[in-house]
Amino acid sequence: MKAKLFLFLIIIVLLPGGCTMAPEYTRPESPVPADWPKGAAYQEAKTASGASTASEKTWQELFTDEKLQKIITLALKNNRDLRLAVLNVEKARAMYGIQRAELFPAVNATGSMSKQRVPADLSSTGSTKISERYDVNLGIISWEIDFFGRIRSLKDRALEEYLAMEQTGRTARILLVSTVANTYLALAADRDALKLAESTLEAQQATYKLIQKRYDIGLASELDLRRAQSQMETARIDTSRYTQLVAQDENALNLLVGSPAPGELLPKELGSVIPPRELSPGTHSEVLLRRPDILATEHRLKASNANIGAARAAFFPRISLTTSIGTASAELSGLFKSGSDTWNFAPQIVLPIFDARTWSAYDVTKAEKEIALAQYEKAIQTAFREVADALAVRGTVDQQLSAQQSLVNAVAETYRLSNARYTKGIDSYLGVLDAQRSLNAAQQGLISLRLARLTNLVTLYKVLGEGE
Repeated sequence: MKAKLFLFLIIIVLLPGGCTMAPEYTRPESPVPADWPKGAAYQEAKTASGASTASEKTWQELFTDEKLQKIITLALKNNRDLRLAVLNVEKARAMYGIQRAELFPAVNATGSMSKQRVPADLSSTGSTKISERYDVNLGIISWEIDFFGRIRSLKDRALEEYLAMEQTGRTARILLVSTVANTYLALAADRDALKLAESTLEAQQATYKLIQKRYDIGLASELDLRRAQSQMETARIDTSRYTQLVAQDENALNLLVGSPAPGELLPKELGSVIPPRELSPGTHSEVLLRRPDILATEHRLKASNANIGAARAAFFPRISLTTSIGTASAELSGLFKSGSDTWNFAPQIVLPIFDARTWSAYDVTKAEKEIALAQYEKAIQTAFREVADALAVRGTVDQQLSAQQSLVNAVAETYRLSNARYTKGIDSYLGVLDAQRSLNAAQQGLISLRLARLTNLVTLYKVLGEGE
């Protein structure tokens, strides 16, 4: 009898394998153009030579500056947000393991002992007696046999949610690398701007002292003196502001790294940083489908698809089984003697007749799938826009840099000529003041564009989403 029971259990375990009522999944069509945008803004990006695709390079090959590499390595090791992302992946994997285990029976071994005093008026012998019972059993308690794929669909959903979380972890890693790189470059740019502000302040202080002397001997008006003073105070404000920004950049970098960043690894200026390598998105926008955040949304779409299978299976009977085999005896020494074996077999079937919640739950799963589909399509459209924006910057930033450098040169010459004319008494100090302001603004603009050129390379790494 025991052999027959075990054979029956093996058959019902294997019988429902592979059954599922989930709809067949097909990847939705991409809601963006097949090719990247074309136009004046993309001309240089389209013809960029020597650029590698993100999938061909790891981040270490893209970010070749050794100091920056060490900073990123520290962040990947110590950053708490990334650590949480990794732990969430591990949690999702464990949750999938729990759901997958629902497909198989949970076998328990139990041992029990009971002792009872039976009074005389309740005893079959008419006298008081004490009864004892000893049991040892191996059994299955309320195991649902997945004939219609409900548990298998839930298992598939848990698997897709785990895979989505795994891709979210990849996204967190890429985001951390790019954020560290951008913060590192911002620190270098703000240190450049601080040096500019300090040199401007030094020059303005010298100019103010010169005009003060000229004013004292009557060669300069009080208006010129106050104008020089206002320019000096403006430079002092800029120096203080960029000192603050440099400190805040260092604080942001320390937070990303998860510990104080070694001072010898911090950049002194933008010119000391080796630029990241050029990246190409390829010729087809299909590359976006490999972005981890898009893969994550697709896995969630698959999870909602599997959930429909579980909701459909809820309309069909649910069969569960409780069974055990063991031995029982009135004496402990008789537990394993011949003839003491026991068994129990108690199948149960629940047939849904009317439950309005079942239909509503099914409608919920269909709505959830449509929501997941919309999120998937929106993620692709957002990714396309991010890459297109980055390509537009790459296609125009070099022209802006060239024009800005020419502007700096022209304004610097204007300042030199205005200062010479003022010194010779030909023009008022107002011309010098305007030239100084224009030169300072142009130099700050040049620093900002140099930073934009470098951060655009980082942005391309982030929005293409590969090259871990």
